[in-house]
Amino acid sequence: MPSSKECRMPDGYDEEVVSHETATGRPIEEPVTPVAPYGTSRTHVTSYRSGVYTNRVGEAIWWVVALIDTLILIRFILKLLGASTAAGFVQFMYSITAGLVAPFHGIFNTTAAGRSVLEPESLVAIAIYTLIGWGIVSLIRLMTRPRRTTVVE
Repeated sequence: MPSSKECRMPDGYDEEVVSHETATGRPIEEPVTPVAPYGTSRTHVTSYRSGVYTNRVGEAIWWVVALIDTLILIRFILKLLGASTAAGFVQFMYSITAGLVAPFHGIFNTTAAGRSVLEPESLVAIAIYTLIGWGIVSLIRLMTRPRRTTVVE
C-alpha cells in the first residue's frame, strides 16, 4: 500500500475487462472504468533546452579526435614494422603526423631494432589527445546541460 506521499498515475494497465458467459457459452465483455489512482498529483516542470547543437559539437570533437588518433596509430604501426621511407604513402603519413607527435618527443627513449622503431611518444600522443577531447566534450556538456526544476505537490 503506497504511503500518503506516493501517488500512482493511471495508465493502460489499470483497465480491466470483465468477462461473463451467456447460456450459449459466448462471452459478453463489459468494459470497466479504469481504477482511480491512490492520490492526486500535480507536477510542474520547467526546463530550458540547450539545443541539439551540443550533441553535434560533441560528436564533431570526437570525430576529430578519432581522426588524429587513427593517423598517429598508422604512424606507430608503420614505424614499428619498419616501413620504407621511400614509399610515398609512408612519407605522407610521417609528414602529416610529425607536428602531432613532436610535443611528445623525448619523454621516453625510442628503441630501434634494424628498421623497426618503437616510438612510445606516438602512444603517449594518442592518450593525451584522447584525454583532451574527453575534457573538451565534458566541459561543453557541463556548460550546456539543461537546467530543470521539478516540483511535485
